[in-house]
Amino acid sequence: MADTTATQNKPRPVYRNIHVSQIVKYRLPPAGMVSIGHRISGVLMFLLLPFVVWLFDVSLTSEVSYERFTSAYAAGLWVFPAWWVKLATLGLIWAYLHHFIAGLRHLWMDATHAVTKEFGHLSALVTLGLSLALTLVLGFKLFF
Repeated sequence: MADTTATQNKPRPVYRNIHVSQIVKYRLPPAGMVSIGHRISGVLMFLLLPFVVWLFDVSLTSEVSYERFTSAYAAGLWVFPAWWVKLATLGLIWAYLHHFIAGLRHLWMDATHAVTKEFGHLSALVTLGLSLALTLVLGFKLFF
């Protein structure tokens, strides 16, 4: 018979969820930031889908509609100034790039079974760095 007194005296671990007010103080690992960013970018692309369809439609319909498309980035669109249209496009660019690169990361991990803590950390840093760097390059092209 095993000695149960030694295991009964050991304190049990306490698991608790963090409160919403603690989210600002909580430090996520890079893989967690990529995961949350992947979800946010998916939602952002879904919400901006009418804007994407409009951009696609106006850019391809005719020469006149293409002029309207280019003027949206120069003079604004309806009540939105040009910088707002550019900012929405920049958000869409980031969402697409981040979602695409994070999706490739997940596909690579699924295909190769490379699920180690070191690979997860390194691939998350590459995903964050690459998506932000490409967004900055394309944003610079968009605004200047």
